[in-house]
Amino acid sequence: MQRRKFLLASLALYPVTIFAKFKNQIMERTDKGFKVKAGEARFGEHYTMKAVTANTLDIKISGRDTDGGIAVFEQTGHTLNGGPPLHVHLFQDEWFYVVEGAYFFQVGEDTFELKAGDTIFLPRNVQHAFVQLTPKARMMVTYLPAGKMEGFFKTTAQWTAAPSKEEITKAFTDHDMKITGPPLKAR
Repeated sequence: MQRRKFLLASLALYPVTIFAKFKNQIMERTDKGFKVKAGEARFGEHYTMKAVTANTLDIKISGRDTDGGIAVFEQTGHTLNGGPPLHVHLFQDEWFYVVEGAYFFQVGEDTFELKAGDTIFLPRNVQHAFVQLTPKARMMVTYLPAGKMEGFFKTTAQWTAAPSKEEITKAFTDHDMKITGPPLKAR
């Protein structure tokens, strides 16, 4: 009887130990400060999107560093007159800081033109999009909480051919976003 109880208890704890190991691989809040040099990315993860835009995103602060609390990317814009479709983030707020160049944003029904030094806040569940107005542009993009954005950028960077509209929609949906309209046009 003792052996049976031991075996049953061991089997009951097995999923817990697997989850604990898995969680540590995905989210492990850092207890040390760190520096990410200009032009570099945390963990060496540079993502060049291959659908919505051809922009490069470098992770500066990963959701893995913060138990999913925040993710920060530097986005280098290579897509004049390009940007994502109108969409919503179901569970995240976004904050953008324009480092270089200019962008046009729509947030809900409001529109804003941003240039270097400007910031904009995009609340969750409010449709938004932007379009790059200058040949070269850069922004810092912050997601609160981190959500699945690292996975989204990794997915779009792995496409080897132009994705279909259905594949783009699936990528958005799989990462807790919903497309609500077409990309913006430059004004």
